[in-house]
Amino acid sequence: MPVSVMDSAIAGAVRGNGPAPSRRTPMWSVPEVRWAAAATVLFGLGVLAQFTGGPAWLSWALFLACYVTGGWEPGWAGLRALRDRTLDVDLLMVVAAIGAAAIGQVLDGGLLIVIFATSGALEAVATQRTADSVRGLLDLAPDRATRLTSTGEESVDTVTLRVGDVILVRPGERIGADGEVVDGASDVDQATITGEPLPVAKTAGDEVFAGTANGTGVLRVRVDRSAGETVIARIVAMVEEASATKATTQLFIEKIEQRYSVAMVAATLALFLVPLAFGADLQSTLLRAMTFMIVASPCAVVLATMPPLLAAMASAGRHGVLVKSAVVMEQLGQTTLVAFDKTGTLTEGTPHLADLHVVSGAGVEEKELLALAAAAENPSEHPLARAVVTAAHEAGLTLRHADDFASTPGRGVTARIGGRLVEIGSPSHLLSGTSHPAGVRVTELEEAGQTAVVVRVDGIPVGVLGIADQVRPGVAGTVAAITALTGTVPVLLTGDNPRAAARLAEQVGIVDVRAGLLPEDKVDAVRSLEQAGQRVLLVGDGVNDAPALAAAHIGIAMGRAGSDLALDTADAVIVRDELATIPAVIALSRRARGVVIANLTIAATFITALVIWDLTGHLPLPLGVLGHEGSTVIVGLNGLRLLRAAAWRRALTPGSTR
Repeated sequence: MPVSVMDSAIAGAVRGNGPAPSRRTPMWSVPEVRWAAAATVLFGLGVLAQFTGGPAWLSWALFLACYVTGGWEPGWAGLRALRDRTLDVDLLMVVAAIGAAAIGQVLDGGLLIVIFATSGALEAVATQRTADSVRGLLDLAPDRATRLTSTGEESVDTVTLRVGDVILVRPGERIGADGEVVDGASDVDQATITGEPLPVAKTAGDEVFAGTANGTGVLRVRVDRSAGETVIARIVAMVEEASATKATTQLFIEKIEQRYSVAMVAATLALFLVPLAFGADLQSTLLRAMTFMIVASPCAVVLATMPPLLAAMASAGRHGVLVKSAVVMEQLGQTTLVAFDKTGTLTEGTPHLADLHVVSGAGVEEKELLALAAAAENPSEHPLARAVVTAAHEAGLTLRHADDFASTPGRGVTARIGGRLVEIGSPSHLLSGTSHPAGVRVTELEEAGQTAVVVRVDGIPVGVLGIADQVRPGVAGTVAAITALTGTVPVLLTGDNPRAAARLAEQVGIVDVRAGLLPEDKVDAVRSLEQAGQRVLLVGDGVNDAPALAAAHIGIAMGRAGSDLALDTADAVIVRDELATIPAVIALSRRARGVVIANLTIAATFITALVIWDLTGHLPLPLGVLGHEGSTVIVGLNGLRLLRAAAWRRALTPGSTR
């Protein structure tokens, strides 16, 4: 049974810059609903004609019309499947109804058609609601936006916005694109994207998403992503891709289903022919065989897997974790070890100048050292260079022009500032040894977990800069939660120097630290862990993490800081870069697995009980139909429990198994 991958709140999205009705497709416009309704009305009229003494031809005509309207579509679908050498349950239901009519049980056969058609209509409605939900996501973004130009304002289609455009968002309007606030302050309701229940304060420098609702302030937003690359568009793409995938358990069940269906047909024929060979009554024998074929059909078993997994994916998506497929959702719960990248994953990924040390006797002051270093770094786009330049700007320093600028990857930069040769780079390149006073400071900074950068002026080391990255909030708690959930302390895999890595690991509670790794080294580390029997979930953000993300059992990328390659390679994306969602989504996957097992148990129990009843006693055909379809409905509803907000809250609670 298809299930909605987004809840009704998303399907009730607004369009334009104010509230508007949902674009949910009316139930009566779904063809299966109309056919089921027609079959039900005809069945009711046939029953009325039969029990009020009407002519036999009238009741038979009404029942025949009921059979045609309610059974032609599943029957035709079953015949097409049979042409492809696949035995479809739909065809078996129609055959059972025709068989019942053939022995005079036209009313029972009609009831089977009505119940089966109604079940199919409910599935079709659920499928349509899924499509409406996905379409509703796109409808969250307004059609029009106000773009600011050199001559004023202009109203444009949001699909025409380009990266770098600046749009004006007035109070109460929906934001037309993903971007960064460049001016203004307001509270933005972004529950439709991030799941946050309360509006979030936004000021200059903050990120905003297309489709979120502005509060009472006025915002000017610089567009950072085109319409096809917004968070909404990425969610839609991932949901559609995920809905088309099948989990390993589902594939296994479908493989077994085909063999089971063939065996069930053979058993039905045997249940009909063998008693006849020994002189049994034709009508009662055929009725029992038809009832057996109905109650033994594996509909509920087939539907046991996908609803819980898709519901879990929807719940995770509403809370900032985009899982790319049902296969991934199933595999997340099998994680036994989590491995983290450092920079941009456990840390914010935005280095800042944390320490500035002037070498004694160098003949420069702190402000002069910072001004020279920043002037030399100003042409560079390296993150460490940006940290130095930002610090100089914050100190109110004026930067002089850099002549003869040159940058060497892995070594640093050189430039002439006012006729003086300024070199900035790694200690191993600019210092001959640690005995130099600057070398002593380098050691102290690296032991403190900072990246040390040496500054030389005219060939003489004059200072050392300490650049640090900030640890993301709540990392220690996340590490502890993952340890409690998997029974294994996470591992740190980083290209940073061992001392900086060890310092951070000590802060967050990680013991196993593997530092100084190149991209291929990270891949080797992941493979060695998996060869040791671990199922590794790797969390990373950079281009250098992409190979390891692909090699791991599961790869998760940071959505905001992640490179395009990492986002494409990963199996899941953390939209808001909140690491606390990692143990939650693992726990949610395990809960989904538990629901799948419960569904299989429910389905097997119903099938077994009904089959035994039919074989050892007399199971009325209508009761068999109700039991069969009832088990299917119970299994479907049980899977949808994971759509509730409580499912995510329980996943966030360590030790919760409910």
